[in-house]
Formats: sequence, structure tokens, C-alpha cells
Amino acid sequence: MIRRMVKIDRDKCNGCGLCVQACHEGAIGMVDGKAQLLRDDYCDGLGDCLPACPVGAISFEEREAAAFDKEAVMANMARLGRTPPAGGCPGAAARAIRQEAPADAPATQGAESRLGQWPVQLKLVPIHAPYFQNADLLIAADCAAYAYGGFHGDFMQGRTTLIGCPKLDGVDYAEKLTAILSQNDIRSVTAVRMEVPCCGGLERAVKTALANSGKKIPLQVVTLSVDGRVLDRQPVEAM
Repeated sequence: MIRRMVKIDRDKCNGCGLCVQACHEGAIGMVDGKAQLLRDDYCDGLGDCLPACPVGAISFEEREAAAFDKEAVMANMARLGRTPPAGGCPGAAARAIRQEAPADAPATQGAESRLGQWPVQLKLVPIHAPYFQNADLLIAADCAAYAYGGFHGDFMQGRTTLIGCPKLDGVDYAEKLTAILSQNDIRSVTAVRMEVPCCGGLERAVKTALANSGKKIPLQVVTLSVDGRVLDRQPVEAM
């Protein structure tokens, strides 16, 4: 079958082994001091290893490959003594965050963070996490919080937050978002994008994922201007 796989450039690889640690499934190993994809059926094609590589030696390619074998992966992880999300960067470990403002916080301090979970980057977030259950999902362009001053209170509060930039990340988020939407109980999706054309990729990925998830989940798309104004709030019929 043709599917998306990670591709490792051995010439660029510096042998640090960080991708081996980041690959929870054990699909990547070190061969002669260089990282190498050991088994196609262990690779889910979602690219958790990409952000771990400090030299940009890992990319995606579409090619003929064996289907992802979840049972074989689970058996391999057991042999490695891993349970998701073990083996990855400690900063990417999934965790819930309970926000409580200090009782003595001065009124001039400003709004408290409304972030309810970690990580937030689409490339790092696991597909399965407790904070996805019965969640209202916010999928936002990573520029949005900088442009819109009230982003935490108006958009993040009460939602599970995911951010990304398809232009800078160079990936199509649709596949990973499809997995998140189809394998978790998501109640609603709010997509916040900037007015710039490259943000269209984020909106398309969200709509594609909703269509491919097989679920009818309410969607709202919010477009922000580069100077921080809400240009449009467009509810989209549940897909």
C-alpha cells in the first residue's frame, strides 16, 4: 500500500539518537552510527521523531510500505519496556494543567493562563490523551495568540489547545487530526486562523480531518487580522 512514511537522510544524520528515543513504537534504530527506519510496519507515519532531530535529517515521503501493525508495535513496545508516551522528549509528555489564580494576585497582573494541557504543538501532541475525552478542541495558527490580545480568555478557556503552522512545519496535519478526532470523544472544534493565505492549509486540514473522521462534530472557523481584529466567525455545519 502507498502511505506516508518517515525518511531519514543518512548524510545529514549526526548520530545523536534523539529520534530513536522519540519513536515510541521502536521503528527507528541506530545502524553503523546512523539512524535508520528498521521496520515499515512499526512506523505510524505521524512523525513524532521529526521535531526531535536537531539537524533536519528526517522528512516525510509517500511510498509503498507495509501497513502499520498496531499489535506488532504493542508487542515490540512491551519488549522494549515502554508504555506510551515513554521514550520521547520529557517536554512532550502529556499532562493536564489545573489553572488557579493566587488569592493575593494583584489586579494589575493581567489575565492568568488558560492553558489546560501540555504539549500544545500539533507535531508533538499524542493521539491518545485523557484531556481529549469530551473535549472542546481549539486548533489555532501559532501566530494567533500573538496577534489577538485576549486569546487565552476568548479562545483557550475551557478548550484543549493545539497549535501549528503548516507552512513552517512543512506537514499536512490532516492525518494526525483525523486520528485524534476519530479515536477520541471530541464535542466541538474551533479553528482560529490568521487572514494570511498560508493559514488556509490549517483550515483545510481541519475540515479534511472532520470529513475523514466519520463523525458529525460542530466546527467554527475564526479568522483574525494581522493587527489583532476578528474578521470573521464562521460556523460550519457539523461534518
